[in-house]
Amino acid sequence: MVAIMNTDKHTNLVRGLKARHMTMISLGGSIGTGLFLASGGAIHSAGPGGALLAYAAIGFMVYFLMTSLGEMAAYMPVAGSFSTYAGRFVDPALGFALGWNYWFNWAITIAAEISAASIIVNYWVPDSSPLLWSALFLGIIVFINYLSVRAYGESEFWFSSIKVVTVIAFIATGILMIVGIIGGERPQGLGYFVEGGSSFHGGFMGLLGVFMAAGFSFQGTELIGITAGESEDAATSVPKAVKQIFWRILLFYVFAIFIIGVLISYQDPALLNSGVNNITVSPFTIVFEKAGLAIAASVMNAIILTSVLSAGSSGMYASTRMLWSLAKDGKAPRWLIYLNKRGVPLASLAVTAAIGMFAFFASLFGSGIVYTWLLNASGMCGFLAWLGIAVSHYRFRKAFLIQGHSMDELPYRAKWFPFGPIVAFVICLIVIIGQGFTAFQEGGIDWYGLIAAYIGLPLFLVVFTLYKWKNRTRLVDLQDCSFKDANAD
Repeated sequence: MVAIMNTDKHTNLVRGLKARHMTMISLGGSIGTGLFLASGGAIHSAGPGGALLAYAAIGFMVYFLMTSLGEMAAYMPVAGSFSTYAGRFVDPALGFALGWNYWFNWAITIAAEISAASIIVNYWVPDSSPLLWSALFLGIIVFINYLSVRAYGESEFWFSSIKVVTVIAFIATGILMIVGIIGGERPQGLGYFVEGGSSFHGGFMGLLGVFMAAGFSFQGTELIGITAGESEDAATSVPKAVKQIFWRILLFYVFAIFIIGVLISYQDPALLNSGVNNITVSPFTIVFEKAGLAIAASVMNAIILTSVLSAGSSGMYASTRMLWSLAKDGKAPRWLIYLNKRGVPLASLAVTAAIGMFAFFASLFGSGIVYTWLLNASGMCGFLAWLGIAVSHYRFRKAFLIQGHSMDELPYRAKWFPFGPIVAFVICLIVIIGQGFTAFQEGGIDWYGLIAAYIGLPLFLVVFTLYKWKNRTRLVDLQDCSFKDANAD
């Protein structure tokens, strides 16, 4: 590997992603099991109105985050994304901690996705070996990322297209059922949405729980910042993607949850039991079956399988690029920057795949205790990344103007500044603090659940503190924030 590095002349990623790739990658990153499966449990917990309110609120927060990230990514398209921005505009220690935390999160998530994929396949082949399927799926994910960034972008474009078509078909089917054209039912107006005289259920705690779940459902939208580093024309494609993604995601989630709330009672026990282990009670499956689609379960099973593989492939891409960026910035072993002739960071890809495989095998031994704690440790990473985006953008804009730059230099300008990043910061902070609210029960405190909910936070703070102590870093003065090589990787 060292010999190859010494002779290889490829030091930059290949800008091979088109605008359509970037839009669908970010869109596909947020439409998946959170909508197809978890939405049922959300409606069961807080009622259709509560679920709708929670998802809409998180959706608007994500809009502010996307505009913040879009402004920075269009001007500074780098693979390190918010890790690089935090290091330049806040504190190098924060950039270091965000980068490693984000890599760790996606590397562990890969293991979770291939495990879920093997469970889904058991729907068709119940007696098959999960190890065999998991190895196959991991191989597919690695192969897609090994080919080229264009191959990854193209695969994600089609994976995401399948999900988008499914949601559109679901919304159309639901509307036809509501007005009584299909499904053998008379027009029912708002139906179950106002069951019991109110669309809210579960009180404040139920709403708070769905609020947390909604945040996890929208994670993945920040992938647009990572992909900007390999965009053919980030100044054009990033703003275009940001403008399209938010409305599509928000409308898809809002309309889908509204239709589920109208056609299925929040008291239906099937909604509580929906999950990867029981695809037959996915709210999407239930609605399609009510509409008369006899093979609804098999169709949705196949669609959710593609969603899981898509999430795994995106996780492999994001974590590989983040690790490569950390190495390039001197925050990870130097040999991880090796790129092949197609611009693929093979060393980082190999290490990430190995960690994902290790985490998967950890789930098979000792009742999965090691794996469970790894997942718990990574669970808060997305919110910490979002927090970092909000802070970085606030200081990015301040430093940009203080150093004499003109707003006309920005290819894309985030609206509602500074309101947007401040609101996003506050909501992210609330979600982070509220992670372990379910641990406080009437009979006492569930200490195991409380530690599991927050374990990722102290680990992040330890990484941040150790780097800050070792390198004596400090808050970067706004006059010293670096905009050099802003438009080059």
